[in-house]
Amino acid sequence: MLTFTALGPFQAWADGAPLDLGGQRQRAVLARLLVAGGRAVPVNTLIDELWPGSPPAQALSTIQGYVSRLRRALEPGRAPREEAGVLVSASPGYALRARTEEVDAWHFEALMRTDGTPAQVWAAMESALGLWRGPALAEFGELSWAATEASRLEELRLIAVERRAGAGLALGRATSLVADLEAHASAYPLREEAWRLLAVALYRTGRQGDALAALRRARAVWREELGLDLSAGLKSLEADMLAQRLDEPRPPAVVHESGVLRVLVADDQALVRAGLRAMLESEAGVEPAGEAADGEAAIAAAREQRPDVVLLDIQMPRLDGLAAARRILAGQRPPKVVMMTTFGSDENLYAALRAGVSGFVLKTSAPEQFLAAIRAAAAGDALIDPAVTTRLIAAFAGRTDPASPPALAGLSDDRLDVLKLVARGLTDRQIGQTLALAEEEVGLVVKGLLEHLGLFDRAQLVMAAYESGLVTPGAK
Repeated sequence: MLTFTALGPFQAWADGAPLDLGGQRQRAVLARLLVAGGRAVPVNTLIDELWPGSPPAQALSTIQGYVSRLRRALEPGRAPREEAGVLVSASPGYALRARTEEVDAWHFEALMRTDGTPAQVWAAMESALGLWRGPALAEFGELSWAATEASRLEELRLIAVERRAGAGLALGRATSLVADLEAHASAYPLREEAWRLLAVALYRTGRQGDALAALRRARAVWREELGLDLSAGLKSLEADMLAQRLDEPRPPAVVHESGVLRVLVADDQALVRAGLRAMLESEAGVEPAGEAADGEAAIAAAREQRPDVVLLDIQMPRLDGLAAARRILAGQRPPKVVMMTTFGSDENLYAALRAGVSGFVLKTSAPEQFLAAIRAAAAGDALIDPAVTTRLIAAFAGRTDPASPPALAGLSDDRLDVLKLVARGLTDRQIGQTLALAEEEVGLVVKGLLEHLGLFDRAQLVMAAYESGLVTPGAK
């Protein structure tokens, strides 16, 4: 049986015995085909990526020679004119044919997609992490394609470590996890999930002081490295620990291959719910997480189903959408909430922005607008329908409110430019394109604005911009 290993020293094996794969560039051909995951890699791509910038004159014949020798190593018993079955010709290049379990990197990614109970997730992550024998593709690190793939696999490995720990906490194994999580957080101090898991594990073992100290360490590192305070999630965890109201840990999050977002739909009209459900079921990457016909049912469903996003009608019987949104957002690790409304300036919707919802859309919007709002909210961004924004702010901007954000004094012109575009409903990517900034840089500016103004949600920045007069309704 042939097997291939890339999660550590690169090698091919026949029944457990290592094969002679030749020199560095010849080995790199096989490694590049492995990285392609079974897809064909054009010969021109192989040439460009093996000799970046300066391929030799005989590069094509050299590649063909490498492939010929690799085929003999992988299939020594193949007849001279028999078609190769492992390293195959696949126009306009070559491909590696192997089963998932025969390639450690492919097997690892398949295990990462495991869903199920905490025990099943724990077992899958244990198996996935057990495939690693060292840094991935390290011997090809000078080649950009290998460095990129190694970084991607390393990120997945860190997620596997955290998924395993999350499953372990759900299984009551906090004591045995503390040492590993301490090492993980120390090695990767900018990973929010690493600190959350460590703090929870310490707390579950009765070490509340150590748990709070871990979060203080995270705060110190983030301030020094990023100039940022703890995330809202870690601040909430810290507050819950201080108040001794930390709930039992939720089951570990599932990493879906396509990043599936679970959406709860809450609307009192059955026809609207049916339409939204059909939209979610037909879209790749999202799925319905349940339905509710009134505010009270929406709160209960959000608590039970743990969706990523709640689509919530502003006007519902028994308990209106505004009250329901406030209660949902006040819960432990709440989902994002996107309000739905009919056209018009609804005072409750203005209050909803203050409550921290992640924007709103018109019920008459196209499916693309709903899906964009769902994805923006899940990513920590906000999508606020421009048509509603203009009407809403025109009606309510300028009202005095003791809870209004402070004035914008002290903000530099470049920060004010970003704030203006946030107020217009642009995403970080759109703002970056407009101002010629990197998307990550825009994200840091937005976080700085929230901290400076004492706000906790992007949508509230919209209100601050209008209420301060920085942006006026209808202005361009």
